[in-house]
Amino acid sequence: MAEDTHTTVQQLRDWVAQFVEERDWRQFHSPKNLSMALAIEAAELMEHFQWIDQEESRQIAAQPDRLTPVAEELADVVCYALALTNVLGIDLARSVREKLQKNAQKYPVHEYRGRYGPEDPHAPTPA
Repeated sequence: MAEDTHTTVQQLRDWVAQFVEERDWRQFHSPKNLSMALAIEAAELMEHFQWIDQEESRQIAAQPDRLTPVAEELADVVCYALALTNVLGIDLARSVREKLQKNAQKYPVHEYRGRYGPEDPHAPTPA
């Protein structure tokens, strides 16, 4: 069974908090520092996809030697995001739900299904 199916967001937050506490790193975990660290880790994640096309990026899922370092960078991104939620007291599940609701209004299905914008250059032009 995959751990994602039974691990809660709160458990993830607790694991991160315990890791930080054991090392006495809370003193360094200001929102400024955490947001910067999160951005840096996101850039390190992007490095794994730099200079490859979309199809090759999808194929990484079937290549354990390439997927493992991607998973590690993604874990770093998530850990910093969770540390930031801990420091700021943000309810992450509520924030995600509310943001998705807001985005659903901003990007209605009938206008955006299968495209990234209403003026999608890949959309068929009327005859």
